[in-house]
Amino acid sequence: MFEHVRKHNKILMVLLFLLIIPSFVLVGIDGYNRFLEKDKTVARVGRSDITRGEWDAVHRQEVERVRQLMPGIDARLLDSEAVRYATLERLVRERVLTLAAQDARVGVSDARLARELQSIPAIAQLRRPDGTLDMERYRLLLGSQGMSPESFEAGVRQELSLRQVQGIWMQTALVLSTPADLALAAYHDRREVQLARFATADYMARVQPTDAELEAFYQANQALFQAPEQADIEYVVLDIDAVRRTIRIDEQELRSYYEQNAARLSGPEERRASHILIAAAKDAPADARQKARQQAEELLAQLRQSPQRFAELARKYSQDPGSAAKGGDLDYFGRGAMVKPFEDAVFSLKKGEISPVVETDFGYHIIQLTDIKAPRQKTFAELRASLEEELRTQQARARFAEAAETFTNTVYEQSDSLQPVADKLKLTIQRASGLRREPLPGAAGVLAQAKFLQAVFSPDVINSKRNTEAVETGPSQLAAARIVHYSPARTLPLAEVKPAVRERVVRARAAELARGEGEQKLAAWKAAPADARLGAAQVVSREQPRDLPAAVLDAVLRVDATQLPQLVGVDLGAQGYVVARVNKRLEREAPAAEQQRQERMQYAQWWAEAEGRAYEQWLKQRYKVQIKVPRPAAGTTPAS
Repeated sequence: MFEHVRKHNKILMVLLFLLIIPSFVLVGIDGYNRFLEKDKTVARVGRSDITRGEWDAVHRQEVERVRQLMPGIDARLLDSEAVRYATLERLVRERVLTLAAQDARVGVSDARLARELQSIPAIAQLRRPDGTLDMERYRLLLGSQGMSPESFEAGVRQELSLRQVQGIWMQTALVLSTPADLALAAYHDRREVQLARFATADYMARVQPTDAELEAFYQANQALFQAPEQADIEYVVLDIDAVRRTIRIDEQELRSYYEQNAARLSGPEERRASHILIAAAKDAPADARQKARQQAEELLAQLRQSPQRFAELARKYSQDPGSAAKGGDLDYFGRGAMVKPFEDAVFSLKKGEISPVVETDFGYHIIQLTDIKAPRQKTFAELRASLEEELRTQQARARFAEAAETFTNTVYEQSDSLQPVADKLKLTIQRASGLRREPLPGAAGVLAQAKFLQAVFSPDVINSKRNTEAVETGPSQLAAARIVHYSPARTLPLAEVKPAVRERVVRARAAELARGEGEQKLAAWKAAPADARLGAAQVVSREQPRDLPAAVLDAVLRVDATQLPQLVGVDLGAQGYVVARVNKRLEREAPAAEQQRQERMQYAQWWAEAEGRAYEQWLKQRYKVQIKVPRPAAGTTPAS
């Protein structure tokens, strides 16, 4: 076979040329780059790779979860480089723990999985009166979240496995009382100190820089005086509302939808019921609850013989103070007004029927359905507007995936203009000016999305003036843009930034003066302690730092307690200098037994968390974890 390949290698090269070159012509090198970018490995755990596509998908899920919990959160915070990197670290951590669970053969039984599922409120509500799970509603619930029962349960199993692995170190973290008490004593250490502050602001009036000095500073630090790059763009947004505006509803289709949904849209059915309650708290002893059930069963037997006595027996025996005097009457109510077992029983009865004994957290009920109030069915004219809106929304959701594919393909294939995609999908081309790599103050919508701005300022879009790719900027929302005018970053002339240059020079020189005087005073006061001019004495600790800068507090608490009093100097950089005299160490009063127990428990938790981090670090070394994305610099905000 290989001999055949060698003999015909020229023919094969021609065939490969014919296959590959047209594909580059059709989609372009950039298309291959975009495709490969999604498959680019951003981290490796053992033999398992994490791709950029996986990372992006998990981050989108995490962002959506946080948005649902906190709808008012600033979108820029969720898509910052630091937050995205934290998502990658969490993904790596989960992958490491999963491998550890597999190696330890940690498994989750079906019974354990069932208990976990039942502890989830949204799923617990899907149980039928007989305790079984309504599988149809279960599938619908998960389907609304884009999951199948199989994928959801696999995720729960994985989560339980990870918890078991984490529990290994949590349960084995052993902390003895003596080292715990020593560590806690250090944490609660208190020192009496006096301070002399040499604040930068107090020295700024002494600094009078010359024009030559300002020029020298400007020339040496031009990176500090840059006007950021800016872009004027036009952009289009595809979302459910945009698709909905293109949909026209046929009159016959609307009438058919009315006939199918009139009952639902006219309002909920209400039912009127009476009940007899034999009270028994859910945490009551078993024999007391059994006695209450037996009394309810006896009353039910009487009612089976004489249903007309329901009101009489309710007045005599019911222990519901709100309804007993009214013969057990609860008036009309709809779904959601009563506890679920009670509601299920009421809505399963026919008018006049009496239920079996129904158990709830309040005790045992006998229920009689006395009336059913069906809502007045609204006319087509009354419901027309809401029907049309609902049907249009449904169809928009159904058509969005097709529209999204058209959007994605068109902005890419006809990348020299947004007009084709706007014409195809009836979108409005919008414009924005003065955009930067980070969202501007007050920005809203896609202009506040760091991912969208990252696409706008990508090298290909800047250099070729082509459309960006379709960017997912939210649930069921895509956007694309192209640059109309681009201004690269530039160094501002000294004339424009001279006040800012002067401010920096003055502050730097003032900090030097503050530090110099502080160091001189420290040396002089160490030679002649009686001459020290310090502020009033105050007691500080880690619990009560009293607004001390962290560097000063650390220096004060590091002073050898056997060598007091002692003077120390602390350089605060741009803020100035501090001289502190540590006068004495104050003993902490022995804590009460209960407080000491709680403190030891807290320390044990800290210790367990530290061991957990060390264990995870060891696992990362064991599985040769490599994160191929650089960690964002401290203080990094939106992605750029």
